[in-house]
Amino acid sequence: MSGHPARCERAGIVVVFYRPDEACVARANRLVQAWPCVVVDNTEQRSTASALGLDARIDYVANGRNLGIATALNQGVERLVAAGCTSALLFDQDSEPSVELLDALPQTMADERMRNARVALIGPAYEDARLGGVAPFVRFGALKLRRIAPVGTELVDVDFLITSGSCVNLAVWRDIGPMEDQLFIDFVDLEWCVRAKAKGFAVLGAPALRLTHELGGEPVLVFGRSYPGHGPVRHYYLFRNATALIKRGYVPWSWKSTELVKMPVRLAIYGIFMRPRFAHLRLSLLGLWHGLIGRTGAL
Repeated sequence: MSGHPARCERAGIVVVFYRPDEACVARANRLVQAWPCVVVDNTEQRSTASALGLDARIDYVANGRNLGIATALNQGVERLVAAGCTSALLFDQDSEPSVELLDALPQTMADERMRNARVALIGPAYEDARLGGVAPFVRFGALKLRRIAPVGTELVDVDFLITSGSCVNLAVWRDIGPMEDQLFIDFVDLEWCVRAKAKGFAVLGAPALRLTHELGGEPVLVFGRSYPGHGPVRHYYLFRNATALIKRGYVPWSWKSTELVKMPVRLAIYGIFMRPRFAHLRLSLLGLWHGLIGRTGAL
């Protein structure tokens, strides 16, 4: 922590690996220059930090199998808690945080915590050039999401933030509870934010901060609009977890209504515009069924 002698904030970083390439390793090596860094590797083939070329200062956790994003994040956060960190910056392996973001986000959390001890999460606006630039922040609304342009410098009350680039207040981590392991992937961030807000904690967007982040695979253009592209297995989790969350009492009806509107549209897009069509359709419907009967965990 010698790089930040004036700080009361003791931030740490968690990065989740899955079949990382050299660029992922290089990003992690840059991150540890700013704050202590835990890399949790969900790759099926167990490796070592030195074999991957990771900086010796990185705390490397090799799971040897894919335990899902929720479990990996929980493992990393618990290591930062044990190390005495006060906040955790969470990143996907392909996120490109700037030096400015790594500096400003923990400072923003420290400043906000002084005003509001019940702040759970703060995150930047993310920028994905493939999907049309800077994405708006989101609040839930009846039948459709309310989008809030990331302008100005005041923190914005939002209903959820994507995991990557978000800064968790570790002082309230135990009160809210960990990410839900059984969701595995998709809607893990949304469920945690909804649970935090249901318990009276704040989720805040920082409109002045930016993270370059690619959401999903190659986008699919449908009637002039870009949609994030995923493989059929991801669409299984998306439908399953959305269905599972719709059944829960603490999840707001405003979000449930938007998902019920989106589901048939998604099903049509995946089944018509994404290949292989049958695999996308079959796994989406299987996810819907598993969500209804309560099956969770890995597919």
